[in-house]
Amino acid sequence: MRYKDKVTIVTGGSKGIGAGCVKVFAEEGGAKVVFCTRIGNDAFGAIARATWAAEGITARASVIDGVSTGAAHIFVDDTTGMNAIIVASGAAGTLNAADVDAIEADIAAAQVFVTQLEQPLAAARRGLEVARKHGVVTVFNPAPALPLDDGIFPLCDYITPNETEAAALTGVPIANADDARRAADVLLAKGVGTVVVTLGEGGALLHSATQSVLVPAYHCGRVVETAGAGDGFTGGFAAALARGDDAIAAMRFGCALAGISVTRAGTAPSMPTLDEVKRVLSQSDQTSQAL
Repeated sequence: MRYKDKVTIVTGGSKGIGAGCVKVFAEEGGAKVVFCTRIGNDAFGAIARATWAAEGITARASVIDGVSTGAAHIFVDDTTGMNAIIVASGAAGTLNAADVDAIEADIAAAQVFVTQLEQPLAAARRGLEVARKHGVVTVFNPAPALPLDDGIFPLCDYITPNETEAAALTGVPIANADDARRAADVLLAKGVGTVVVTLGEGGALLHSATQSVLVPAYHCGRVVETAGAGDGFTGGFAAALARGDDAIAAMRFGCALAGISVTRAGTAPSMPTLDEVKRVLSQSDQTSQAL
């Protein structure tokens, strides 16, 4: 049985308690969230479990003795809010295809499946394969950027790289939306259904075989920290898709959520409530630009 609004996520879970912020904002967006990862039997693992429980997230998290929970150190420029992140995968680095097979029923019951690259690529690929098998919409956030076999791209209904990741995957330097469109064409040629390139303060570009639309960023105040923006966008985008929004509306939801998150410190703690996102959307006169 397929459940409306359900999102299943396979992730390494290292940034902000894994793409923990992805779950937080997805849950705030109204989605039912199942989160698959591995954690250590340590204090960080206990914090992760408590956070998931508080947010109403169903965690399929194996606890691994003798290995630490994945963690990240985030360096933030106090002037611009830009960041650099050092990730130690820890237990998440042992996640494998068998872990994904164990949650096949959760994936099959979801509207949307999300994965990224803070865990081994084999686990991400298996999740995309299982989701495709069951007709579940797939969203792949290729972060952090890694070399990828071309076989993974046809499994992606949506791929959501930032400028750096898109350039790494395609060899196309990106300085503006036109560059992002050229990079997206490369990914479409590899078999991706729709490419969404996030462009920071430049918004996000949706590019497919039938449309190319630039959704502007939402400027919600002084930028404090950008570390959670990408996770926030992808999770909000996935949650909106799961509740039935079209891709452009889902992008606006993701951009609004990310626009709020960068005005706050932290990753998971910076994620806004659904009411906050709705308020930004209702007050905006934002107009998307077809290219």
